[in-house]
Amino acid sequence: MRIARNRNGGWQLFSAGMRLAVCGLFAASFAAHADRLPQQAVDTAEIPEIVISGRDSDSKPLPYYRIAPDVYFLYGNIAEVDGKNRGFNGNAGFVVTDEGVVVIDSLGTPKLGRRLIATVRKVTDKPIRYLILTHNHPDHSYGAVAFRRLPGIKIVGHVGTLEYLGSGNLPASVAFRRRILPADMKGFKGVEPDILVGGEIYSHYDFTLGGKTFAVYNADHHHSFGDLVVHQVEDRVLWISDLAFNNRSTFMGDGHSGAALEAIDWMRKTFPDTRLMIPGHGSAQTPPFPMVEKTYRYIKRLRDEMRAAVEAGQDLESAVRQSDFADWHEIPLYHENHKKNANFIYREMEQEVYFGK
Repeated sequence: MRIARNRNGGWQLFSAGMRLAVCGLFAASFAAHADRLPQQAVDTAEIPEIVISGRDSDSKPLPYYRIAPDVYFLYGNIAEVDGKNRGFNGNAGFVVTDEGVVVIDSLGTPKLGRRLIATVRKVTDKPIRYLILTHNHPDHSYGAVAFRRLPGIKIVGHVGTLEYLGSGNLPASVAFRRRILPADMKGFKGVEPDILVGGEIYSHYDFTLGGKTFAVYNADHHHSFGDLVVHQVEDRVLWISDLAFNNRSTFMGDGHSGAALEAIDWMRKTFPDTRLMIPGHGSAQTPPFPMVEKTYRYIKRLRDEMRAAVEAGQDLESAVRQSDFADWHEIPLYHENHKKNANFIYREMEQEVYFGK
């Protein structure tokens, strides 16, 4: 193994057996904050603790990792949104090609969106040609307004984004973030994608930039109003968004748990030669991608438990109160999310048991 400084001032850790660069960290971050930054962002149980100051300039890059040739990854905090992480509690990333840059997700506030753009600028002066929003949840999409102002950019999103923008969920979510992050949310607007991906489930929209093909798949509504999976075809890199969670428990407050299981089965069959998988939360992984199986087992286990409760005539309140996965207690955000997940899935099971849907 060898360590070398890259041309952008970060550090990379290279393994002789795997040509992936798994640790291209923006070194200036170490001096800027008392952050705890994992030494690598692939196949690690380490999680970042990044303190975002409201006083930081919009032009200040965020910490990043180079995790594969031309692939850069922003490894977000494992936490709910608060004044410490200021909305940097999800992942994002970008791919540099000869003709420009493709960004995947925009982080959780307009200010973070601007800082993500500054991070791209730290790596390359090539124009940002595409922003792909994997889904509508705030931690992945509320920075999009910063990208909308870039000349010539095309924003790609799921067709369900339009439904979200017209729903009551948006103003409630925006109001919540504005209460705790008023300065960071300044200038927020919901962004309609230029290119809408929808149609038949698991169909895809493809584009090529700089010799790299990006296939953007409609992965149904397993987690939100509509979810995308992005495949870098030649590189065999798969951006799975929140289809599977790593280093934390999942969240099932939107979407549909049954669709999540179906989408995981589809993903396993469709991309068997994937060499790097990047989730919306937690570190990236190489095969055999244990985060996928762990997420699948959790969802199925909770579905089975709530179905049994419904079929036994147990009421929602007692079923949720009694649901407890002791083996998950030490997993980050389990205690914040599990009862919410149980409540959500119980209601799904009521629909399936009594109405067949």
